[in-house]
Amino acid sequence: MPTPKAKYNIKAVSNMLGIQAGTLRAWERRYQIIRPARNNAGHRLYTDDHIQTLKWLIDKVNKGFTISQAVSLLENSESLSEPPRIQEEKNHLSATGDHLLQSLLSFDERAAQLKLDEAFSLFTPETVAIDMIGPLLVKIGDMWENNEITSAHEHFASNFLRSRMGMLLLAVPIEGIQPKALLLCGPNERHELGLLIFALFLKRRGYEVVYLGQSIAGGDIEVVIDEVEPAFVFMSCTMKKNIAMAIRLVEDLDEKYADLRIGLGGYAYETLPELDRKRLQPYIVGSTKDEWESWLQRSL
Repeated sequence: MPTPKAKYNIKAVSNMLGIQAGTLRAWERRYQIIRPARNNAGHRLYTDDHIQTLKWLIDKVNKGFTISQAVSLLENSESLSEPPRIQEEKNHLSATGDHLLQSLLSFDERAAQLKLDEAFSLFTPETVAIDMIGPLLVKIGDMWENNEITSAHEHFASNFLRSRMGMLLLAVPIEGIQPKALLLCGPNERHELGLLIFALFLKRRGYEVVYLGQSIAGGDIEVVIDEVEPAFVFMSCTMKKNIAMAIRLVEDLDEKYADLRIGLGGYAYETLPELDRKRLQPYIVGSTKDEWESWLQRSL
C-alpha cells in the first residue's frame, strides 16, 4: 500500500476543521494521537488520514466528550464510525514492521530510525508499540531461539527498540487521573521491552507510572512500595526458570500488603501448564490490549 501523502500544513488544517492551530499542537503534544511529518523547514504536514482522525475527535468533543475520553475511545475502537481503510492501515503497519525488522537485522540504524519515524507519523504511539513493536519482539525472539539470527542481531534490535520506547514513555505527560502503578521485571529478569510497552499503555490511560525496568536487588521492592505507595505492582517474566522466584515474591507481597493489586505478564506465563495458569489466573494480566483492559476493569 502506498504511504499516505502528507500535504496539509497546520494553517490549512485549522481552516478546514475550524480548530485553532494551538489546540492542534496541544493535542499532538499531550496525547500524541497523531504525529504529522515535518518538511525541511520543520513545519507540520498532515495526511488525509490525519484529517479524518481529527474530524472524528472534534465530532466527539462537540458531542460532550472530553478530548482525553475521545482519544481513549479511538484507541480502543469502541462505538466508532471508524476511519476507513482500517484493514489497509493494519497491513501497512505490518509491512512497515517487516521493513523495520530488515533494517535492524542489517544493523542499519538510520534506516530503522526512518521506518519507525514513518510509523509514528501515521499511527498513534500506542498502536505502533502494541501492534507493530510487540509482534516484532516476538518474531525477533523466535528467530534467536531457532538460531536464525545471532545474539548480536538480537542485542542490536532490542537496544534500538528499548531506547526509542524509553524516550516515548518519558514524552507522555503525567496526568495522574488513575492510580499509581509500579512496574519492574521479576527476579533475575533483564528483558524489559514488553514491560515498556505496557508502561506506555498505562501512562496514556492516565496512570501514574513508576518504571523501574530490569530486576532489582532482593528486598528493594518493599523499600520502593513503602516510599511511593502504589495501588498496583506489575512484574514481567520472560524466562521460565525465573517463574518460581516471581511467584514467591508475589506471595510475599500479597501477605505484607493486603490492598496492593499485583499483575503478572510476560512470555514465561504463556508456557505454564494449564493447572498452574489457572492457579495464577487472578494475577495474569494477559498479552493483548483487550486482556489488559479487562484485567484493569476487574481490579479497579
